[in-house]
Amino acid sequence: MLNDLVNRKENLFPGKIIDYQQEENKFHFYTNTDVILFVQVLNPKIIRFRYAADGNFPPDFSYARDPDFTPELPLLEFIAHPDFFQLSTDQVVCLIQKEGMHIRILDKAGNTIMDDEKGYHWEYDLHTGNNIVKMSKWVQSGEHYYGLGDKSCNMNLRGRRLQNWSSDTYGYSRNSDPLYKNVPFYIGLHQKIAYGIFFDNTFRTYFDFAHERSNVTSFWAHGEEMNYYFIYGPSLIEVSEQYAFLTGRPEMPPLWALGYQQCKWSYYPEQTFKAIASGFRERQIPCDALYLDIDYMDGFRCFTWNKEYFPDPQRMIRELAADGFKTVIIIDPGIKIDKNYWIYQEGCAQDYFCRRSDGPFMKGSVWPGLCHFPDYTHPEVRDWWANLFKELITVDGVRGVWNDMNEPAVFEQGTFPDDVRFNYDGQPCSHRKAHNIYGMQMARATYQGVKKFCYPNRPLVITRSAFSGTQRFSATWTGDNVASWDHLWMANIQCQRLSISGMSFVGSDIGGFIETPTGELYIRWLQLGIFHPFCRTHSSGDHGDQEPWSFGEEYTQLAKKFIELRYQLLPYIYTAFWQHITYGTPMLRPLPFLNQDDTESYHRMAEFGLGDNLLICPITQPEVDGRWLYVPSGTWYYYWDDAEVVGGKEVWANAKLDRIPLYVRAGAVLPFYPVMQYVGEIEITQLTLHVYFVQGSVSSVLYEDAGDGYDYEKGICSEKIFLVTGSNTGLSISQEVKGSYAPIYTTYNIVLHGLPFVLKTVEVDGVLITPEPNPESAAETEQRENKLPEILVSKDFEQINIQGIIPESAEPDALINPE
Repeated sequence: MLNDLVNRKENLFPGKIIDYQQEENKFHFYTNTDVILFVQVLNPKIIRFRYAADGNFPPDFSYARDPDFTPELPLLEFIAHPDFFQLSTDQVVCLIQKEGMHIRILDKAGNTIMDDEKGYHWEYDLHTGNNIVKMSKWVQSGEHYYGLGDKSCNMNLRGRRLQNWSSDTYGYSRNSDPLYKNVPFYIGLHQKIAYGIFFDNTFRTYFDFAHERSNVTSFWAHGEEMNYYFIYGPSLIEVSEQYAFLTGRPEMPPLWALGYQQCKWSYYPEQTFKAIASGFRERQIPCDALYLDIDYMDGFRCFTWNKEYFPDPQRMIRELAADGFKTVIIIDPGIKIDKNYWIYQEGCAQDYFCRRSDGPFMKGSVWPGLCHFPDYTHPEVRDWWANLFKELITVDGVRGVWNDMNEPAVFEQGTFPDDVRFNYDGQPCSHRKAHNIYGMQMARATYQGVKKFCYPNRPLVITRSAFSGTQRFSATWTGDNVASWDHLWMANIQCQRLSISGMSFVGSDIGGFIETPTGELYIRWLQLGIFHPFCRTHSSGDHGDQEPWSFGEEYTQLAKKFIELRYQLLPYIYTAFWQHITYGTPMLRPLPFLNQDDTESYHRMAEFGLGDNLLICPITQPEVDGRWLYVPSGTWYYYWDDAEVVGGKEVWANAKLDRIPLYVRAGAVLPFYPVMQYVGEIEITQLTLHVYFVQGSVSSVLYEDAGDGYDYEKGICSEKIFLVTGSNTGLSISQEVKGSYAPIYTTYNIVLHGLPFVLKTVEVDGVLITPEPNPESAAETEQRENKLPEILVSKDFEQINIQGIIPESAEPDALINPE
């Protein structure tokens, strides 16, 4: 007689709720088939749903959820109706049907936000012994989907079927799936209302956005439990912010980590590496970090040096540091099987490597040859790994670490076999469950070590593979891309998507890793890359040189121009990063995130915002001198000539190779540093504030701290809020300062853009100022195509009132000095 379970392939369903229990914000609903639904209201906008198919929940454990996330005890209303339960917060209403456990969530106005189709169901997998857990929901009218992290398809996911399974995808293409990272989080938008779903499951997961059935969206996993979080907006930005709080935010990076960085596979020997450094300084092209790829090691053994190529790394790194360069090294997970290699010896002796199900250590071939691989899901292994960085950082002077090949990648076979075992923080499991978080846990262990030994400085860690929550430990990039116009298009989409999926500290290999870009492609890519939080050129040495001066003098000067712009924008980018760690706000914001009430933006993907006040749209085609783009509602100024644009429509942007379409929001206060060759090279004695006229009032923020160290966590930082209010004949600028950080500079040079009048009088904190030339900026002003009014004021000003007269034909060109 056969067990009927063996032959059963049909979907199984939960049955009917017959009982429930409530404990404050936690609810258990019990069915007549032993299925249990656990519902937890984490705050007025986040509700967790967790299902146990057989009446038993596994231990409640998550690598993705931030351990510092603290649920609230929101004001709840709970009513048991004859056919359903009603659970309400001050933001949403959750209805749970007794028959079938179907979930429906509405906003307070009664609009359906999310509605189960089949809802929770599952299928027994005879091969693995796991349940394939499934969830399906109705597609709402006009619904669009965004998010899911590292995907190379169109921004709007409707009609797509995608999966999460970390993969080493060398030279991937548009629509390749899966890629390196796993972010099981998406955002739905319909009726101009946004919500999010975070499916906290580390097995291979799938998402179908109305692909198989045009009216149904579903997600499922090949093991573990159905455990997901509903996140209410109602704005797209708020959904991303709530998700960032749930899965965690990074600490502030060192300011230099937002500077330009240069990498290649590989720079060696020492004279070649130092020649690259000299190339930057001789040409006065700013750069803060240089990278060493795998060839710096002795036979690709991690934590070693090839003394033939780098005979004295401590001296070399010290000399580079004296010229402003921070050295970043690569570390891969594969540990060479070599009985004379001390890390291999320690790993074997302490049983720190992953084992096959029958007992032997897992073997796989990567760069060093046959290797064993640390089990980063074991707390002891993470501690061991962290301590391995001591000499590299405290003795040699390394400032950052780059984790690669950590999907985990294995030559020829792709990744580990499914039977490889992991500790999983005391909950032993197979590779099926641990695969998607392997890179995350490696990055976590690396971060633990780099932070420990860099202290009191801040760490920089970069990882190729990631899972939700990895942003707490590491920056990331989009992997082994190709020097093509299509990959430039993809880099733009991927970085936006990762940013709204919690991972703002992101960039791409500028110019492409594989093959060689033309000078034009490199410059167009660099123009995009300077607006990505992680800004690094990286290339494969097999395909030629890819330094900013590799394409001829014309392109060298253009590269210098845009890298200099990056350094001028550092205080603005640093502020956007602070907003991300403080509020969870994504640094890169796709066009629908700038105005979701404008349905014209829903299918747009080239345009994006950086921070509150910049709109960027890269050129992704060769031999063009501009492009059409959609400008969101409001008034904007074209950065290059201050041409005023009223948004809510498509416009043409003139952008020959010396420009990228770049717009500044009216009312913005845009802080600029002077050009520097590296962070800390010069003492900043004056900060430039570019103020853009607006009819009405707009506020901007500037965050400042020491740029490194942890005094900002003690409150030694400042938040400056500027309010700009304009009319046809006047403009006022107020400043409110919060915090105790005192910058070195003592003055602002305020540059006024878009004034509809000629300056008549300027009053600063009640004192009338007489117009006089400002000698520090006059020469720069003379070089501008259109002279702009400037005001030199104390950094401690509180209120500036400007009165003007409407000119008959004259251009405003007054220069004002308060002295």
